[in-house]
Amino acid sequence: MRQWKLLAATGVMALLGVSLSAQNVQSKPSEVRKIDPGSEACASCHAAIYKSYAKTVMARASGPALEGLVTGEFEDKESGVRYRVFQRDGHARMSYEREKGSAVRGERELLYFIGSNKKGRSYLFSEQGFWFETPINWYAQEGKWEMTPAYAEAREIPMNLPSFSSCLNCHTSGLQKRLPGTRNEYAGEPFAHAGITCERCHGVGDGHLEGKGSIVNPAKLTAERRDSICMECHFEGTVSVTQAGKHHSQFQPGERLADYVHYFVLRGKEPQKAEALSQFEALSLSACRRKSGDKMWCGSCHDPHQEPSEEEKVAYYRGKCLSCHGEAFAAKHHADKPDCVHCHMPELPSKDVAHTQTTDHRILKHAGEQAVKTAGNERLEAFPGSEASLVNVRDYALAWDTLAQRGVEGASREAEEYLRKAEKDWSNDATLLSALGFVEQQRGHKKEAEEYFERALKVRPRANTAAADLGILEAQSGKVQRAVELWEGAFERAPYRSAIGIDLAMAFCAEGHKQEARRYVLRVLEFNPDYGKARQLLAHLNDDPVQCKP
Repeated sequence: MRQWKLLAATGVMALLGVSLSAQNVQSKPSEVRKIDPGSEACASCHAAIYKSYAKTVMARASGPALEGLVTGEFEDKESGVRYRVFQRDGHARMSYEREKGSAVRGERELLYFIGSNKKGRSYLFSEQGFWFETPINWYAQEGKWEMTPAYAEAREIPMNLPSFSSCLNCHTSGLQKRLPGTRNEYAGEPFAHAGITCERCHGVGDGHLEGKGSIVNPAKLTAERRDSICMECHFEGTVSVTQAGKHHSQFQPGERLADYVHYFVLRGKEPQKAEALSQFEALSLSACRRKSGDKMWCGSCHDPHQEPSEEEKVAYYRGKCLSCHGEAFAAKHHADKPDCVHCHMPELPSKDVAHTQTTDHRILKHAGEQAVKTAGNERLEAFPGSEASLVNVRDYALAWDTLAQRGVEGASREAEEYLRKAEKDWSNDATLLSALGFVEQQRGHKKEAEEYFERALKVRPRANTAAADLGILEAQSGKVQRAVELWEGAFERAPYRSAIGIDLAMAFCAEGHKQEARRYVLRVLEFNPDYGKARQLLAHLNDDPVQCKP
């Protein structure tokens, strides 16, 4: 997410000379998509599979918070906040409290859990129809509560972490459409079913339930379409680019995932570290996969309908290995050490999620073996390589732009080069135009930046990033009424983006509308109660109803 400059720091508010008025942006009802019937619909004919599948990590990937509540408490050393997860009056809750320094206290009702608890678990809560993730995670492998991975060093409570549909898509089923222009607001519940239901891998079963049609059998699909089903949730890559007019969650079993999203991996001088790879990418690097080609896939070793017990695991996976390597090989190769996984697929610490370990799916010949270093500068490669022909200049432009936002060295240069190339053929792509606007804004080219943002908003009127950035430029040019209109719309659709709310508060404050300014500061604090800038501004508004300071 881009970091927006606060107008309070620009000094332009002294130039304001227009009267401001708040706007009300009304949300439209969500379009409810067709809901799959859930795994229960399959139980009458597939009772044994239904019973065994219900115990798998996929089936238990999410659920009502109370059914998966892990109670406990801990104090975060960086922020000085004590968190507690508990049950009260039949409801799951999380409280937060800091007594020393900048005191803060509150709680949220937890509605759903995310994660099977094999590695860990997080929770979801809703604030006025917007859905968020808790700032703390339960790490099952270490048996401890800690901050969510990206906020281990946060000094303020990150209570405004949106629960994006890309996350929900891989942990729930029957994902609903968001309200127009929003990323985490729904008219009702965000999904219809907890966990991963049968239709997520076997496709829509309306006709099949009535005995009039078949369902998708992943094993009988072409390798590309078969692997797409697994890749949807078990591959991340370095960066992904959603195709124009598409969404990741629209993918259905039997289709090509590449028609919805293109993935890239960043190759460079450093060896690939297993702990940084998702399962699907790691498997693609294994000698087993390279030698067997498309014959080997996730289903070669994993039965999605059932999981072996702890007592059965060694023999179960050894049997999978021997199905290719044979009993004769087993008799000579460490016959006294039947645990193939322990030596060839060890548990390694995860780079992306602290306090967890993940199985090394590279299936190394020798424990500790490292990937060969690649020559040349860092470059983006389409993954899998067979889909390289589908990748276009827009994909590279937005992929490099994403890496530039993450601070990857050299990415800004690559992003601008590809963005310029892509504009010719994608002149009406709002995402591309918004990215180009930000490039010009960073260069100080206000006129050019404004033109790009205006074009983006013409294509997509509810493009919040373009609206927020354009608002800053308009205010700097003295067009404050226009800036406020842009910010109000964006802030209504994304009230968790605190910087936009502070810009609005400062605009009204500079105009002498103290109550309106205070209203926006309080709105910011509803979603981000520990936000220092908002707390400071509110204190100043309360102490001095005449003057406004950043």
